[in-house]
Amino acid sequence: MSPLALLITITSVLVVLGFLEHRRHLRHLGKLKIRIHVNGTRGKSSVTRLIAAGLRAGGVRTCAKTTGTLARMILPDGKEYPIFRPAGANVIEQLRIVRTAVQFQAEALVIECMAVQPAYQAISELKMVRGTHGVITNARADHLDVMGPGEEDVALALAATTPKDGKLYTTEPRHLPVFEMAAKDRGSTLVAVGQEEVATVGAVELGGFSYLEHAENVALALKVCADLGVERQTALAGMWAASPDPGVLTAVTLDFFGRRIVFVNAFAANDPESTGRIWRDAAGRFPETQKKIALVNCRADRADRSRQLGEACLSWGLADHYVLIGTGTYIFAKAAIDEGLDPSRITYAEDRRTEEVFETLVELSGTSALIIGLANIGGMGLDVVRFFKNRSVKRPEETSPK
Repeated sequence: MSPLALLITITSVLVVLGFLEHRRHLRHLGKLKIRIHVNGTRGKSSVTRLIAAGLRAGGVRTCAKTTGTLARMILPDGKEYPIFRPAGANVIEQLRIVRTAVQFQAEALVIECMAVQPAYQAISELKMVRGTHGVITNARADHLDVMGPGEEDVALALAATTPKDGKLYTTEPRHLPVFEMAAKDRGSTLVAVGQEEVATVGAVELGGFSYLEHAENVALALKVCADLGVERQTALAGMWAASPDPGVLTAVTLDFFGRRIVFVNAFAANDPESTGRIWRDAAGRFPETQKKIALVNCRADRADRSRQLGEACLSWGLADHYVLIGTGTYIFAKAAIDEGLDPSRITYAEDRRTEEVFETLVELSGTSALIIGLANIGGMGLDVVRFFKNRSVKRPEETSPK
């Protein structure tokens, strides 16, 4: 056989196999009568978990998949397992998740969008998930190097996961025209969960969680569950009992040889708006601490994020020290110094091990300190969180990044 004939034969076989795989995937999708595709800048993992828990409590056999800090598959009994990624994260794994949900005879699949590139977000929805319901938690200035340059561009990218002939839910008030346009284009109905509806999630509802959850997340999840026939209190009971994402915002207290140290894990809040909100809230909750320390976990492959946070950090309130870990720390430092930060407040700890970073933070803490972890949970971030949690003196308070 000539090389050309061999090439034609191989190509033909691959095309046929691809066609057969596509047909099999469509059959799998047809067996899942409810498919909920969750997207947004912040809160995707939390809302995915809340919706799935509410549906389970309502008697709907439900599987869920979160990307979050650690990718997880949640089965109909609520048990969860890590997702095996032999070649790293890839949107193709959504096909495997759909197949697994069918194998567990699920009626519903709640799946977090894992794509960042706008084109891949569209492919994820139109080819892989084909949601009956879409959810966009919010649209904020993050991943601007891919989805930017502006916040409205982020909203346009996220709108790529709008379902065809379904419903799209959101609590994002600033970009409703974008989502209305996308819903109209795909023949779907936009369901905007406004502030009046968010306000119905009060202290009683939020007090049922073993951690601090955001009213917007709960209101959004309750709306989806209600439209699928689950009564409010039943859905809430399921949500209260659900496990939070491993990367939820936590606050732990350490009594370290007479020093009182409060460590707040805000690593998963990556955009300036969310991070600034958490910084101000934490400073208000722990005003008695002597010093405030920003622990910034940088990533060289997230240079745009480091620059944004560096430019915005002074607007949140001045910290006594900025300890920089991870990679590409100079990007954050340069942006912050350009905005007026005194370079003497910066400690570079890029090449230090977790225990050495901890020792550095203790040395800077004085008699008491509030340490807030920022920027990225990946890399050293999760190790630092575990290091502090294992040394805490009381049960952590938890909240999903918003």
